[in-house]
Amino acid sequence: MREFTEQEQVRREKLKNIKNPYPERYEVNTSIKSARNLEDGTTGIRVAGRIVLMRKMGKMSFLTIGDIEGRIQVSVKMDMIGEESYQEFKQNYDLGDFIGVEGEMFTTHTGEKTVRANTITFLGKALKPLPEKFHGLEDQEMIYRERYVDLIMNEEEKQKFLFRSAFLKELRNYLDSKGYIEIETPILLNKASGATAKPFITHHNALDIDLYLRIAPETYLKRAIIGGFTKVFEIARCFRNEGMDTSHLQDFTMIEGYGAYLNYKDNMIFLREMLQTIIEKLFGTLIVHVGDKMVDLSGEWPSVSFRELILQYANIDIDIENTKEKLLAKIKELKIEIDSEVPLENLGYGNLIDQLYKKVARPHLVNPVFLTEHPISLSPLARANDERPEITDRFQLVINGAEIINAYSELVDPQEQERRLEEQARLKAGGDEEAMPMDYDYIGAMEYGMPPISGWGMGIDRLLQLLTSSENIKDVVLFPLMKPIDKNKE
Repeated sequence: MREFTEQEQVRREKLKNIKNPYPERYEVNTSIKSARNLEDGTTGIRVAGRIVLMRKMGKMSFLTIGDIEGRIQVSVKMDMIGEESYQEFKQNYDLGDFIGVEGEMFTTHTGEKTVRANTITFLGKALKPLPEKFHGLEDQEMIYRERYVDLIMNEEEKQKFLFRSAFLKELRNYLDSKGYIEIETPILLNKASGATAKPFITHHNALDIDLYLRIAPETYLKRAIIGGFTKVFEIARCFRNEGMDTSHLQDFTMIEGYGAYLNYKDNMIFLREMLQTIIEKLFGTLIVHVGDKMVDLSGEWPSVSFRELILQYANIDIDIENTKEKLLAKIKELKIEIDSEVPLENLGYGNLIDQLYKKVARPHLVNPVFLTEHPISLSPLARANDERPEITDRFQLVINGAEIINAYSELVDPQEQERRLEEQARLKAGGDEEAMPMDYDYIGAMEYGMPPISGWGMGIDRLLQLLTSSENIKDVVLFPLMKPIDKNKE
């Protein structure tokens, strides 16, 4: 049997006094945001929202209603709405309740835009009280669990998620203006392909088969190119059953885009111009404050290789330590501690280089940098460089120590792709859980022919974490996954 606090019980009693506490609809003719811009004397306005502030007095009261876009003050006078309605308001309306207001705009002597109510209509009862002092939730874990409560009270949180929506809108608009077509690809897959990552496994009851949740939309977007699309993208929910920290989530949103007849250098220019255009439009500047740092997104962005960074920050030359065994021995000799879910001995050479770079170099990269010259074993779907076949035509955009974009010239040779996936399958069998499986269905699609392609993927959540100077990636995800609270233990 559920137990209620005294305040919750009082609200339930008030509910009994309201004739129709949950009406079917209310006809609104202006939004709260728009109402604030109306001229004084405008009559017949009908707005609706949640009561977030309220001062009940004798024959005149003031309250504030709000929604995700703003707030507006409402004056409620007994001689305007009638004594019966006014008494019902005073006795039964609480903070958190939804109401509709019809009236006239005016400005108070303190300069506050206000709706003078002619009628008020009850639209929905809040059976739980809002947090006290109007500061929202203060426990960070509860903010993630009850984001809806924090959104009601916390203006900063509202702006963060409105910014997320605005960013995605501008992103779509930009890609549309450049001829990219948005498509959708499967989330349930027979093969966890498209990236090197540990997948989630689920079961399809009707087909009685195990399936994987998508780790990336890559191979299906490239199937679309095979089918005749020249420029495609998808804003995709992806799932990777890996570690959780302040910059990683297991379920996250990314965008991938692919263009026929392009190479990775074309995308370096395209993506820099895309991000600079969108960010400057939304912020009015390309200098972004991230914590106590200032990140400069303007101008050209430099390129730097894996070898240069690891040599600079770890004094290891991967052109000399050019096998897994040599590199692992050097890491141990220098006593570099690398945190990896997979034992270092089980990693392939490319993944070992990647783990070393992430430990010693990536935290030092603040302003935008294109990381290039990835080992071929780290990039099973990327095109090998013509002059140095041991590396790929690939780059990652790193900003403030976080990988924001991964991009490359695509491997379009089906025979070479089959050979590389066979090598990945061997690594997987040897214990590298992030290695890719063999995917003959994708190889079969490739055998129908592919043009030159360059593709890219960008983590939406991680970029927004950067742009909003958020400490935790969960701060920019509206409803992040949380471990259930054990109610019995509680």
